[in-house]
Amino acid sequence: MSQNTLAEFVEATATKFGIPGVAVGVWVNGQEMYACYGVTSVDNPLPVDRDTMFVLGSVTKTFTATALMCLVAQGRVDLDAPVRRYVPELRLAEEQTAASITVMNLLNHTGGLGLGFIADTGEGDDALARYVAQLPELELIGPPGARASYSQAGFNLIGRIIEKVTGLTYERAVASLLFEPLGLEHSFYPASDVLSRRFAVGHNPGEDGALAVARLRKRWRGDNPGGGLESSAADLLRWARFHLGDGRTESGEEVMPAEMLQRMKEPTVELRGSSLGDAFGIAWFLRDVDGVRTVGHGGSTNGQFAELLLVPERDFAVVSLSNAGPNGIPFNQAVVQWALEHHVGVVDRDPQPIPHDAAWAREVVGDYDMDSMYVTIAGDGTGLTLEVDIKPEIRAAAVTELPPGYAPAAIGRLPGDGDEYIITEGGMKGQRGFFTRDEHGVVVGVDLAGRVATRVA
Repeated sequence: MSQNTLAEFVEATATKFGIPGVAVGVWVNGQEMYACYGVTSVDNPLPVDRDTMFVLGSVTKTFTATALMCLVAQGRVDLDAPVRRYVPELRLAEEQTAASITVMNLLNHTGGLGLGFIADTGEGDDALARYVAQLPELELIGPPGARASYSQAGFNLIGRIIEKVTGLTYERAVASLLFEPLGLEHSFYPASDVLSRRFAVGHNPGEDGALAVARLRKRWRGDNPGGGLESSAADLLRWARFHLGDGRTESGEEVMPAEMLQRMKEPTVELRGSSLGDAFGIAWFLRDVDGVRTVGHGGSTNGQFAELLLVPERDFAVVSLSNAGPNGIPFNQAVVQWALEHHVGVVDRDPQPIPHDAAWAREVVGDYDMDSMYVTIAGDGTGLTLEVDIKPEIRAAAVTELPPGYAPAAIGRLPGDGDEYIITEGGMKGQRGFFTRDEHGVVVGVDLAGRVATRVA
């Protein structure tokens, strides 16, 4: 497949979804291909290129986890050790959880921690320490090891482990362990490093539907381990090639033993009813698509979206970056699906919902609480919709603009055990989840994108 064909598809898809600027990279048959389209900002436009930096959101977690695994390989961290071995000051809402949660629980989201909270802990070198000091406020969803539930807070805590073990700030440690040896020259956390280079800004639609620049570009330093890295399509493709390789740099320097790198891509806990994956590895989502194992992670921030997918057995990788909501996610998904089909011969299709069941709909309708956000399932007798937004009281208290929520979008019930669903329209189209029930069969929670929300009585 030629570079021109890729470029034509990317331009047509970006135009279809109304994205101001995108950057796409593909590694296939031992070669790199790039397709960039549009501008960094509608207010101050510069052409997007392969080195333009986007905020990666949760794709950052793959860097945080890899940095920690470097410390594991050096014998400085034990995956099965309690987190308190490295962060003895850790306190949580329940002492038993704080005492028993392990490093691996954080890496594969089985710590029983809620998603996270919105907290500006400053831009000083103590930002992560101050974030960890607020963890007693975090909702706990269950005992460590009981189930997987995606947690931003857990990865911020991993960042604090890295600081305590290395004696460096999290950002300096990751740069020393990964960026510098791998030659990632367009990957930074601090705004001072980003602002002197070409970077994208996010966009969201206003009340009139026109896209406007998102003024909160990314969240605070205390959230850096879970979502604060800025990087480019070229650097992310180099990052993907490292994870497809043997743990060495292009010059032969060992960053991590090959078996440790491979361990990150092996299942640690199964996931149910998720479009993100069938299992967690170490940070990575693992998913079988058309009989082929894929390894990936996505990320979203205020109007910026990232998707990174690897197919190890085919030595293939694709990265897609976009700078507008709510269509950044479906744009990235369309690019990944197209690249899989045209370069690997793998077809990724969404499962089809079954006809509407009014009795089931009545059981699941309601409000669900997820830390700083809410999920609302509503029905009109003919179908169901799902809405996600930041809680009104948190928006009211915010001193800066927060990302918009997702408007109500239709969902359909999936065949199988009867409590799985798929979103069939809007910016979250294709996302899957499931409802959980108590011992009496009453719906008490909903999972969305690997995160659990508890039903509000």
